[in-house]
Amino acid sequence: MAGRRAAERRLPTEKQQRTDELRKALLNRTQSAPTDEDAWWDSVLSDPRARLTTPIADRELGQITEEVLRVECLRCMRIVQITRADAIKLYSAGSVWRAVGMHLFADGCQHRTGSHEEDGCWPDFR
Repeated sequence: MAGRRAAERRLPTEKQQRTDELRKALLNRTQSAPTDEDAWWDSVLSDPRARLTTPIADRELGQITEEVLRVECLRCMRIVQITRADAIKLYSAGSVWRAVGMHLFADGCQHRTGSHEEDGCWPDFR
């Protein structure tokens, strides 16, 4: 004799029932979704929320509309400003602002730690 009690079937709790119903509803929804992956990507990319703007640090100097470009070191609080026209004259319109800003900070951070790996500015492009 295996056991004294007969096997009981447990009834699901309310939470389990709601979870099961939600799972079934989601399963039905995904099965009825279009299977054409290209159409799905087209609808996603045509959504205006999908258009992301490139951060100013990753733009080329020719694409930036601000007249004064500013980089600030978050460690030593040094600020370097240059006009867009001067930056284009010195570097070129195709140069990326992040590379130009890092070149302007090339002489090193004024806040020294003593470790070569840790020395250097932490730029904040604005």
